[in-house]
Amino acid sequence: MGTTIDSLMLGFSVALQPDVLLYAFLGCLVGTLVGVLPGVGPLAGISILLPVTFGLDATKAIVMLSGIYYGSQYGGSTTSILMRIPGEASSVMTCLDGYAMAQKGRAGAALAIAAVGSFIAGTFGIIMLTILAPPLAAFALRFGPPEFTALLVLGLVFLAYMSSTSLVRTLLMACLGLLIGCVGIDVMSGQFRYSFDIKELADGIGIVPVAVGLFGLGEILATPSKNVQAEVMQPKMSELMPTREEWGQAAMPIARGSVLGFLVGIVPGSAHIISSFMSYAIERKLSKNPEEFGKGAVAGVAGPEAANNAASTGAFVPMLSLGLPTGPVTAVLMAALLIHGVSPGPQLVTEHPKVFWGFVASMYVGNVMLLLLNLPLVGLFVSVLRIRYSYLYPVIIMFCIIGVYEVNHSIIDVWIMLIMGVVGYILRKLNFDPAPLVLGLVIAPIFELSLRQSLVMSGGDYMIFLTRPFAAVLFVIAALMLVMSVLSAIKQRKDWRAKLAEAETGGEPVKL
Repeated sequence: MGTTIDSLMLGFSVALQPDVLLYAFLGCLVGTLVGVLPGVGPLAGISILLPVTFGLDATKAIVMLSGIYYGSQYGGSTTSILMRIPGEASSVMTCLDGYAMAQKGRAGAALAIAAVGSFIAGTFGIIMLTILAPPLAAFALRFGPPEFTALLVLGLVFLAYMSSTSLVRTLLMACLGLLIGCVGIDVMSGQFRYSFDIKELADGIGIVPVAVGLFGLGEILATPSKNVQAEVMQPKMSELMPTREEWGQAAMPIARGSVLGFLVGIVPGSAHIISSFMSYAIERKLSKNPEEFGKGAVAGVAGPEAANNAASTGAFVPMLSLGLPTGPVTAVLMAALLIHGVSPGPQLVTEHPKVFWGFVASMYVGNVMLLLLNLPLVGLFVSVLRIRYSYLYPVIIMFCIIGVYEVNHSIIDVWIMLIMGVVGYILRKLNFDPAPLVLGLVIAPIFELSLRQSLVMSGGDYMIFLTRPFAAVLFVIAALMLVMSVLSAIKQRKDWRAKLAEAETGGEPVKL
């Protein structure tokens, strides 16, 4: 425990430097704005600003980009409560009771409960991250290439299993990302692969133009450029204090949401979204007055808001300690570290202690900043909603193009971004989730290297993955998930055909 405290003190000595504090503040501010603006999620915000971090060191870059991630969880509640428009996907559940509280004249109380609940849950998540990440990283140092290969396969399968779209579609996107990641020079043989004689592709297709294109430009193309015609409530500072009864109703939902969110956050998938839905369902189940949910229940605001913030912190545990991105946001953050020459994973704590502990300490500071930002400046953030999207989006597109070009001063990267923007738009229209594509692209070099190293160790024998106990267990779990998904899909298809046959025969079910 003493070593952890000493390391945390080292982190605070880094995080409290004026320039690091400035970038933490910028990340939190931009994250809040990203959460407030409907249609612009944390993934788009991080992707668009990723090129800006190229002139920074690894610590400042990850501090600012992660601030955007957990800051967006705070900001998303503002429009949910004041306008019944979720600024971020994880704030969908907050719309139900947050807006109902606003209609009753308790908008300020709802915003305060959401902000304080987010602060408590975020702080709990950071404490757990501080405790769990170092020992988990020490355990993972025992992993060899076969174990890392199995771990990455399990991560991809788990992501597909938890995805909102079908398993096949998600795995197709992940495999496409892995294929794109093979473009460029083969690290083991030095051969050019799939580069079409374009010398700029020797280092592969960059993560930055792909991420900015798919999530920045693609999101803008898919979002109608019109103002949301809704009345925006602006609570006064004097209305921000909840009553003692409201604090009492919020206490246990915040505690349960914090624990639930962190546990869900460790699991691969869209953790912050899943955790908010689970928290809402649990609070409604445990409530003595479930009929109040949807009509202004305090627990319906406190629980989901705490859960999505704890989940966003929990997602950093496997990313930092195992080098395993649990979703598209952590994949892009992991890419940011890789671009700056820092490899996330078991050796991060020992090889780059200032980066790791500086990042952890900055999250403590960032949570305090977000609490101070989200209550006094709520009027300012609401004013941003009055900017017409037809003015706002062209400016964002301009920054996307300039930012991507400035990374390598390559017009090829700009073309890749534009092409990926169109691809992202088409994928959304065809109901494909583009997130696994970026995840596949990020882990492709690590996955390929660990797979080929494993085969070199075994002389080309794939049985090495089954003779190593830990790798075998991970592969068995992945196989079971695939089987469960297939069985579930078959059952759904049978139910659909039975309902169709029943409808065609006028209500009499037909045995198929």
